[in-house]
Amino acid sequence: MFKDLFKKLTNKLLEGLSVKKVLLIILGAAVCSFGIHNIHQRTAITEGGVIGMMLLIDRWLGLPPAVITPVLDITCYALAFRYLGGQFIKISVISTLSVSLFYDFWEMFPPMLPDLSAYPLAAALAGGVFVGIGVGLIVRQGGSSGGDDALALTISHVTRWRLSRAYLFTDLVVLVLSLSYIPLQRIFFSLITVTLSSFLIDRVQDISFQRTSQAAQEGLTD
Repeated sequence: MFKDLFKKLTNKLLEGLSVKKVLLIILGAAVCSFGIHNIHQRTAITEGGVIGMMLLIDRWLGLPPAVITPVLDITCYALAFRYLGGQFIKISVISTLSVSLFYDFWEMFPPMLPDLSAYPLAAALAGGVFVGIGVGLIVRQGGSSGGDDALALTISHVTRWRLSRAYLFTDLVVLVLSLSYIPLQRIFFSLITVTLSSFLIDRVQDISFQRTSQAAQEGLTD
């Protein structure tokens, strides 16, 4: 009885997931976390979205990140579940865990890229590329790497905005609020990296959509 129940539960959890999809999620998590660990954290590039909001709340209200980050993420995922469904949450659990595990993995090694602290523009561009491609691969599979992605996908779904516009909207709101304690120059470089990453996430998702649509059309004409 328990064996059959476990089998049914496992099949339910794996429904809609292929080996290729899981591998692409893992690849996206590795690329994204690598860029944040080796570029963003070392050069102090300010983030938008949930991470930026967490820093803002910590600064002005004194609430520790360990408390506020789960609250923000859970809120974003609750909205996503309401509008995007359970399949999205299931895939997001895998991708979020993958990102967390890769953070721990990269921290086991010394920095693998040159320190770009003296070259903030290069750091902003490089960081945007890593995050854009990495998160784009995850979103392309129907999941998210954290609350930021869940919120942007929900906004895109509700408003019918392009995904890049939804990402940029959430990032800009947080970055503008962050001007209350962060110098304008640092915000400028953060704006560059979030603009580039938002653009790349949208483009990576579009590549998948276009190929899927083309394959579907070819199938209909056969």
